[in-house]
Amino acid sequence: MNRLIRVDIDDSAMPPASAEVQQERRVAVYDLLDENSFDLPGREGQPAPPGPYGLNLAIRDGRLVFDISTEAGGKVAEFHLSLGPFRQVVKDYFQICASYYDAVKTMPPAQIEAIDMARRGIHNEGARTLQERLEGKAVVDIDTSRRLFTLICALIPQG
Repeated sequence: MNRLIRVDIDDSAMPPASAEVQQERRVAVYDLLDENSFDLPGREGQPAPPGPYGLNLAIRDGRLVFDISTEAGGKVAEFHLSLGPFRQVVKDYFQICASYYDAVKTMPPAQIEAIDMARRGIHNEGARTLQERLEGKAVVDIDTSRRLFTLICALIPQG
């Protein structure tokens, strides 16, 4: 019951996403919905409404917005996270991904594997940052945090 069953992306405040980015988002949402652990802590002495939950994820005014609803669509919580703590790790992640895609074309397997290990390390760093930022707002395991970080990267415009 403590899981996400629906994830929607609200990119209405952003430039239109390319077909490639839209595909990355679809894959990230599919992976997230396939397996996740998401729970809300109680507030002010009251238990949180039980899951499963829906998530509407957006970037508004330079902040990452998590809008959480019940399975039936009733609003449960909304919280906003500053993108500041994510900027460097997202930038590093985009750069290492570009290096990885270039390496696949020309480098030997050992070098590709080394770059992929670095990519996974940066991805894990982003997931840990997300877990820290969600502390007191939502409880997610590391795998769910990794999948959410992937989705956040697919939501943030590159460049």
